This record gives sequence, structure tokens and C-alpha cells, in this order.
Amino acid sequence: MTTDEITDLLTKAYIDEFETVMNYQTNAIVLDGIHAEEVKESLEADIQEELDHARILGERLKQLDESPPGSESFEANQHSLQPPEDTTDVQSVIEGVLEAEEAAIETYRSLIEAADDANDPVTEDVAVTILADEEAHRTEFRGFQKEFPMD
Repeated sequence: MTTDEITDLLTKAYIDEFETVMNYQTNAIVLDGIHAEEVKESLEADIQEELDHARILGERLKQLDESPPGSESFEANQHSLQPPEDTTDVQSVIEGVLEAEEAAIETYRSLIEAADDANDPVTEDVAVTILADEEAHRTEFRGFQKEFPMD
């Protein structure tokens, strides 16, 4: 794999992290009901971590003589993580988070492979570190999923 492939994956991950922040924040605001409180608190806690991921990815792009993208490069992809019409539908948000985390995990695994192939241990280390965080988020929301089974 080439450095272009690495920077493309870094850029994708950077944009995805910001989309996740937007959706987590929105869902943390709009969810209602006593059953939503723990999920809202978890989303709020994860927002800063996702912002940190974006910062780290942006810094790595800069180190590779690339510029992190601005908002004009943004195209929304997290359709399942949009706020639900029924603001008590905690299940749909949990499912959306799980889908977003799976996509992030896939991206970081691809980035690890690309960095390994390109002999880029710094990018590989960045991706491994962030992957661990994303897998932890997935585990947490799998737990929520068990508490809120799909009908």
C-alpha cells in the first residue's frame, strides 16, 4: 500500500470522528426517559474521546505533509445514528452507535494493515491506540444492547 492510501484512510477516519461527535452530541441532547440517562451519559463521555481521536488523526496527517480536511469535505454517512423521531427510542440509538463503532473498527483495522505494509510504525501505533478505544465503546454499547433488546 502507498502513503496515499494511508492518508486517505487517515482523512476518512478524521471526518468520521467528527460525524460521530455530532451524532453523539445530538442524541445525548434529544433522548428522553429514565432509561435513556445512562446511554446519554455514556455518549457525553465518549464525545471528548472522539474529539481527541480527530485531533490525533489530524496531527498525523500534518506530520505526513497533508492537511486535515475542512467541513466542505464532509459527507454524512452515519444514517443509522440520526436522532430518532421517538425520543424515547433508546434502542435505535444503541444500534446506531454499534454500527458506527463497527465501521470505525473496520477503518482502523484497514489503517493498521496499510501502515504495516508501508512500514509506517507511527501511523500503525496511532491506529492501534484508537482501535482499542473504539472496541471499548463497542463493548459498552453491547452491554446496553443486552439491557434494551430489540423488539
